[in-house]
Amino acid sequence: MNKTGIIGAMEIEVNLLQEQLEQCRITEKAGMSFYEGLLCGVPVVIVKSGAGKVNSAICAQILADLFDVTHIINTGVAGSLDADVDYCDIVISTEVCYHDMHNEAMGYKPGEQPRPGWLLYTADEKMIACAVEACCKVISRMEQPPAIHKGRIVTGDWFINSAERKAAVIAKFGGLCTEMEGASIGHSAYLNGIPFVVIRSISDKADDSADVDFHSFELEAARRSMEIVKEMVQKL
Repeated sequence: MNKTGIIGAMEIEVNLLQEQLEQCRITEKAGMSFYEGLLCGVPVVIVKSGAGKVNSAICAQILADLFDVTHIINTGVAGSLDADVDYCDIVISTEVCYHDMHNEAMGYKPGEQPRPGWLLYTADEKMIACAVEACCKVISRMEQPPAIHKGRIVTGDWFINSAERKAAVIAKFGGLCTEMEGASIGHSAYLNGIPFVVIRSISDKADDSADVDFHSFELEAARRSMEIVKEMVQKL
């Protein structure tokens, strides 16, 4: 039977889902609370990893080792890197990569781990399709539906909040949006042979307005992500 691990970096990204769990039991590990139970009748483990690559990588590894999850979904908010990706739009990962891994002096590509080929981590095609289907169902109930985008999501231990930093990330890595956990979760999932996908709702533009916009849009973005995850776990 499938068991889906659902990772969010912040309380706002997981609380809405945890509140709807049935038969819930909580396991404490590495400073994280893993909520295991049924979401819409489907076995899941929901956890707040904390922000950043190390926290999220440890979290994903625990899901693999302790809970034997069969799929991993990373949900939450992100900053847009593309002019066509607007506030509260939804981005579904086709691939993830690091924007703060720089080993060019050693002969590697920007973002590439010091091991050839460890640059892009590809999301699972079936999970991408399920995410798109779930998104379409959720936004069909909205008066002002957001757009759905599929593409690269880039990750780094850096909240991008200036036009200069944003331009530098885009120049080297492209991508539709930026956040702080997706690539490390994808990296861990890849090493453990677990299918994954990252689903992000846009909270800011990753520029000089990001600090203000993030707090203005994070709750609505988190709500949309929650509804999408609920629909999605029923389809895996």
